[in-house]
Amino acid sequence: MSAAELGPTLLDAPTIAARLDALAGEITAFYEGKPLTVLAILNGSLVFAADLLRRIPLALRLECLGVASYHGGLASSGAVTFLQSGLPDVAGRHVLILDDILDTGCTLAAIRQRLLAEAAPLSVRVAVLLRKNKPRAQPLDADYVGFDLDDVFVVGYGLDHQGHYRNLPEVRMLDSKIRKPGNQE
Repeated sequence: MSAAELGPTLLDAPTIAARLDALAGEITAFYEGKPLTVLAILNGSLVFAADLLRRIPLALRLECLGVASYHGGLASSGAVTFLQSGLPDVAGRHVLILDDILDTGCTLAAIRQRLLAEAAPLSVRVAVLLRKNKPRAQPLDADYVGFDLDDVFVVGYGLDHQGHYRNLPEVRMLDSKIRKPGNQE
């Protein structure tokens, strides 16, 4: 992978930081005084989760959950694989799922459904850094959204292409010569 594969910057670091400040304020106001567990979806949400959670001055628990739906491709396979056998203990707690991007909705819908069926949370809400403006395969929307964007393949700020570019401080399009039309979850 090389920098030549990168397309234009869609969201720079200062723009992302300013939006995270606002999101943190909304989340803090909603969960004030409630038993909160944040569930970060690996690996894409790590950068988003770390930066957002440092802005939320609440006593909360952080858990991580590994799932896969791309299986190395540019498009979601539609099949969500849970990489851990069990779920974190969230019984009697409010859960905020953090993910990098809402695309088809398959991954987040599967996680939400499994939590509600097996883990007995008080509530489940979703926060994403990015939400693609497109029809979803699953009827799911996020409660907290950093940015809406067109249906393009993006990398950086936790989002990757074949494991690369997660460490970029901004969100960039992948060059159209490299990417193919498809979903990004």
